[in-house]
Amino acid sequence: MEQVSAVAIIDAQGTVTGWSEGARRLTGYPAEEAVGRAALELLARDLPPGAVAALSGQVLVRHRDGSTVALTLRGWPLLGADGTPGGYAVTAEQPGERAFVLTGETFRQASLSMSVHDTGQRYLRVNDTALRMMGLTERDLIGRPLPEVMESIEAGDPVFLGHLRQVTDTGRPLRYETFSSASSVLGEQAWIVEMWPIRDPSGEVAAVAVAGLESTEQHRARQRLGLLNAAAAGIGTTLDVVRTAEELIEFLVPRLADFASVDLLDWVLGAAEPYAVTAEDLVLRRVAHRATAQGPRRTSVRLGDSGVYPPYSAPARAVREARPVLTGPGDPDFDRWVRVRNEQAPDQRGFRDSIRSTLAVPLLARGTTLGVMVLARAAGEQPYVADDIVLAEELASRAAVSVDNARRFARERTTALALQHSLLPRGMPGQAAVEVAHRYLPSGSAAGIGGDWFDVIPLSGSRVALVVGDVVGHGIPSSATMGRLCTAVRTLADVDLPPDELLTHLDDLVSHLASDDGDGEAAELGATCLYAVYDPVSRRLALAAAGHPPPVLLRPDGTARPLPVTAGPPLGVGGMPFEATELQLPEGSVVALYTDGLIEGRDRDVDHATEELCRALTAPAASLDAQCDNVLKAVMPEDPGDDVALLLARTRALGADQVATWDVSPDPARVAAVRQWVTDRLTAWGLDETAFVTELVASELVTNAIRYGEPPIQLRLIRDRTLICEVSDGSSTSPHLRRAHAYDEGGRGLLLVAQLTQRWGSRQTGTGKTIWAEQPLPPC
Repeated sequence: MEQVSAVAIIDAQGTVTGWSEGARRLTGYPAEEAVGRAALELLARDLPPGAVAALSGQVLVRHRDGSTVALTLRGWPLLGADGTPGGYAVTAEQPGERAFVLTGETFRQASLSMSVHDTGQRYLRVNDTALRMMGLTERDLIGRPLPEVMESIEAGDPVFLGHLRQVTDTGRPLRYETFSSASSVLGEQAWIVEMWPIRDPSGEVAAVAVAGLESTEQHRARQRLGLLNAAAAGIGTTLDVVRTAEELIEFLVPRLADFASVDLLDWVLGAAEPYAVTAEDLVLRRVAHRATAQGPRRTSVRLGDSGVYPPYSAPARAVREARPVLTGPGDPDFDRWVRVRNEQAPDQRGFRDSIRSTLAVPLLARGTTLGVMVLARAAGEQPYVADDIVLAEELASRAAVSVDNARRFARERTTALALQHSLLPRGMPGQAAVEVAHRYLPSGSAAGIGGDWFDVIPLSGSRVALVVGDVVGHGIPSSATMGRLCTAVRTLADVDLPPDELLTHLDDLVSHLASDDGDGEAAELGATCLYAVYDPVSRRLALAAAGHPPPVLLRPDGTARPLPVTAGPPLGVGGMPFEATELQLPEGSVVALYTDGLIEGRDRDVDHATEELCRALTAPAASLDAQCDNVLKAVMPEDPGDDVALLLARTRALGADQVATWDVSPDPARVAAVRQWVTDRLTAWGLDETAFVTELVASELVTNAIRYGEPPIQLRLIRDRTLICEVSDGSSTSPHLRRAHAYDEGGRGLLLVAQLTQRWGSRQTGTGKTIWAEQPLPPC
């Protein structure tokens, strides 16, 4: 009865026959004044309807001092020998006391682990959840010191005790995260712990309350997210298949495995198309593996070698079924596979026997299986569980996408490089105007191969065209655009246009290509080009640029400087003129043509790089090829972000004894004298064998110039690698071949020239045109 707030005994007639001390405290009436009175006399108001029948209700009781007290009453019948109620036991409590009871029940039944400790760290109260987790009863804990209890359940945590003392000393609440070890009664779990002080009426800390929320799942999710973020930053940093696999292995060991390996299907490392995996033995190529100190010192499959995996093995099953395969000792397939490996490489039997768990995860990217990632944990580590599988799958998926990106990049790079090499000149054409050396270095950046190109095109009259260009952009589209522009330049060069006119026609062509092909517009409009023509007879160089860096000239005296060339607009802009520059060069001058990848780069000053180019050209070199290497070593960035094309041309000059010129008067009677002059010149050159054909060609071309052209008329013979006959006149009308009928008196001259010579053609000049024909020199 002492634990109840207030108790009264009422007989069947409603008279109070018993009165507790608690009742006295509530009403002020001592037992001698209450016992014997009718219970209704103590009420300040009538009972609520239904209260007697329900044996419960809230009433107003008249206090001894005259005030009223609100009480909650509950009655229990007291049965006699015959089973009928002989009276009632009535309990009374104030409404606030009921709330206190509910608060206590809330503490006891809370799903959180809760406890209350005095300032000496002894247990005062503990709820059911904490008792259930520790496997103890309230009798085992109340009054015992906390350190003693924690030691008994192998959950000793100095940090926890330190925080408890801190709250006691400071009176400030505290929140932190902690972890219990696998050896404790609680198991391997994460907890969020709240501690707060409980103060007495004076404000002093009388106790400390502790609540623990188990957060293992959230903690593991944060760990998994952290690992994935670290993996995203550390895996796939390059577009290299093998390096990506190595980065994956470096991440896995020792975080998730004592040993890890990555094996890929052969087609991933080559240019072949993906193929279906059969149910037979699977052949995979080892590209990366790593082990901790507990792992094997050597592996049964060496890096770069192929390994054969039978259908029942975990790697083969993971690749074939496209899902993770978890296995370990006791699994018949695993034990069988270990026996086979032990027979193949018995020196690693110790590690295999120590394996507790293995996990084979396929590398899947864009619906295609690329290979498999294998993880193994040895003795002393926990076997892989469902969370580990989920994490391994996410890591393998990210790594597989990086591997596939690297594979696609390598394949596109190889294709673009092959396309570009097929379009660039493989060997320099035979010509005597210049000695050439060249270098082409494709970009190693992730952007891919660019659209740089160069060319050396022989022209009529022993002249030569030097071309270098750059298509902005990278990859196969840029290479394809480069091929179209390179072909267009060769076609226009055959027409023998001056540099500025050629670039004008090329600009028009690029504009048309851009309008016809929307996908190539960006690359083609970003193209630049430099076109130069060198004449070894006059030693003059004519050049024009379309948005391209100017060439650098190295003179025989050792001085080098950029040529003063107007850059002009890039190709494809349209409507803008191009300006040609012409200058005379000393024999033995070196002209350096290059693309912007040689002198431009991130945080690089172009003017300074151009000065470096000039200095590199002046450095002594045994040959033009060696000079190319010197330039690249001195000028090219360490990590170029764009392709680099370099073309060096050392000029030659044809001496006066190799060129003969005669001005011809426009008189048909002078044709015979022309033939004689040709014969005399060829005899002086020791080319009598060519006299007959050359006389005929010269007489036909001179006759046509006299008949259809305009003065002045000039005949020129050039002895170079071939024998060249040129006839110039003041008319701009170009000749053309036509079929002569049987009774026509003319029309067969050019046909004879075409039949008797190696090649022939015409070119426009500033004063008219020149018709030329070449024939091979007789063997020495």
